[in-house]
Amino acid sequence: MLKLKKYSILALSLISLSAAGQKSKPLFDGKTLTGWKAVAGAAPYKVEDGAIVGTMTKGTPNSFLITEKEYGDFILELDVKLEGETTNSGIQTRSHIKPEGNNGKGLVFGRQVEIDPTPRAWTGGIYDEARRLWLYPLELNQSAKSLYKKNEFNHYKIECIGNETKTWVNGKPVAYVIDTLDKSGFIGLQVHGIGNELGNDGKKVYFKNINIQTDGLKSKAFPKGIYTVNLTPNTLSAYEKSEGYKLLFDGKTNSGWIGAYKTAFPAKGWKIQDGIISVEPSGGAESTNGGDIVTKEEFAAFDMSFEFKLTPGANSGVKYFVTLEEKNTGSAIGLEYQVLDDVLHPDAKLGRDGNRTLASLYDLMTAKKEPRYLRPISSWNNARLIVYPNNKVEHYLNGVKVLEYVRGSEEFKKLVAISKYKDWKNFGEAPKGHILIQDHGNKVDFRTIKLKTL
Repeated sequence: MLKLKKYSILALSLISLSAAGQKSKPLFDGKTLTGWKAVAGAAPYKVEDGAIVGTMTKGTPNSFLITEKEYGDFILELDVKLEGETTNSGIQTRSHIKPEGNNGKGLVFGRQVEIDPTPRAWTGGIYDEARRLWLYPLELNQSAKSLYKKNEFNHYKIECIGNETKTWVNGKPVAYVIDTLDKSGFIGLQVHGIGNELGNDGKKVYFKNINIQTDGLKSKAFPKGIYTVNLTPNTLSAYEKSEGYKLLFDGKTNSGWIGAYKTAFPAKGWKIQDGIISVEPSGGAESTNGGDIVTKEEFAAFDMSFEFKLTPGANSGVKYFVTLEEKNTGSAIGLEYQVLDDVLHPDAKLGRDGNRTLASLYDLMTAKKEPRYLRPISSWNNARLIVYPNNKVEHYLNGVKVLEYVRGSEEFKKLVAISKYKDWKNFGEAPKGHILIQDHGNKVDFRTIKLKTL
């Protein structure tokens, strides 16, 4: 009797957990496509051996099989296999459709978790389909690039709770995005468009064991050391704080900043409003209005990120290892992450081989960037700048690494010797320095400036 009683209590406990929604529920019954509908492209979807199978079809744009129901907070798990290694696919989360888009076929947009067997290997990264493009390329988490198993089923876990989206591939953490857009939306399974390419025509994408949990959700903590893309302006998540990040701009005041070669923050030329610190336009001249601003604090090795928004034809920059020892006129001296409209500003055509273009190490090294990773002028872009303790430096633009070099190396000194900085002794080699935002006389906005020391 005693054993039976214990069993009954256990059974009741399991029933209670199930009733409270503590367990995942099938989103696909393994037999039919009930609750799903195909939209946008014409790639066919059908059920085979307990899996949803989409077939790549030439001459049609991206195709999606989407849930008829919308979901807010959820944990989604599924297994995916993609045939071939020269295309990709994805899983839409909290997404939407514009029926009039895509010539009336419907345009799907929203955050997508990537399935990527190509050499790029960005599986588990987060892409904003038909909107802001890449939010979390795996340049931001290099260790996760090896998780995907080609031509095999891979297990995906996607956690969307509040503003946070986290992804896991085959049990390992991959991407972490905090975003204020899309509180709810449908879930979708993509078959990527292949144009008129014959090589992938007829190849398949398999989705099975699709389960979702919507109640009793508990966020799973990420281990330390994974970069977070936080798109909530001027905020730090608990995870980022635990990683050692701090805001250099609080979104409200000029606290922590001072004019370069000045004893106070500039009285003109800079504006702080609506969570943005802006260079005011003054005809495009360098440091003739408010002048540059610098952090009061100096930094050695660090990981820094910031968002910027250019106006048409604008020029600015973020400099680092600025010592203010040169006492020069014009903009203070330092290594510069170039912030520029490459199309309309003439500086893009000066220098050598494009080394004055956006995200370049100004006048020294050219950023290698693809147009598809750029966002339009007047849109927010994400920049990241890492200086390691061994003096290796990396520039990123919208999550993609565009250059790297080593301060003080022979290669670096050769670049300095043929640059406009050749006459400055030991240029760029100071052990520490200020961060600077440049006044180049054009309106440029900055926000979410965060940094952690390394």
